[in-house]
Amino acid sequence: MARNDVRPIIKLKSTAGTGTTYVTRKNRRNTPDRLVLRKYDPKLRRHVEFREER
Repeated sequence: MARNDVRPIIKLKSTAGTGTTYVTRKNRRNTPDRLVLRKYDPKLRRHVEFREER
């Protein structure tokens, strides 16, 4: 059974420039624009913004 394209897998990349990434899914119908989440960056040892990259 194929995965539906409504909830694609996206990469979240750190805005601090450390190269840290998180992988998650999002619902394209509810959030069509790019996702921005505040998550923990282990290289900086603090929370920073992570933005969706395509």
